[in-house]
Amino acid sequence: MRIGSPRWLAVLWSLLLGLSMTSVFAIDPIELADPALQERYRSLTHELRCMQCQNQSIADSPVGLAGDLRREVRELLEAGKTDAEIRDHLSARYGDFILFRPRWSWRTAWLWLTPALLLALGLFVAVRIVRQRAAMVDQADDNDNEGAGR
Repeated sequence: MRIGSPRWLAVLWSLLLGLSMTSVFAIDPIELADPALQERYRSLTHELRCMQCQNQSIADSPVGLAGDLRREVRELLEAGKTDAEIRDHLSARYGDFILFRPRWSWRTAWLWLTPALLLALGLFVAVRIVRQRAAMVDQADDNDNEGAGR
């Protein structure tokens, strides 16, 4: 089998695909009897951040802490807790950082207001630049007209 042949590429592709899927097999599947409960579980585990990985939801994270959090969510769901109660429980235990969409409060206001402030600042700067360039073009045109009239 020579390098560059279709067979070689198929072997390489299979190897890369197999290596990329190792984290998929590491996540413990939790199945609940009730489909509605299973959907709530799926939704909640995608809303909660893994405290160890920090950029993955607990549904996607293969680490042990995420597995513990998934089991805790399952136990709370089976105990009859609402989604809001589960979020409150985990937020009280781990802080608001566990929520991918933090709640509005004065402590998190900067998270919600910063994008709007940056957008307003960007628009202000863009308008100033456009006006200054338009004024420079007008001034250059006036200078050209004065020179042509002489």
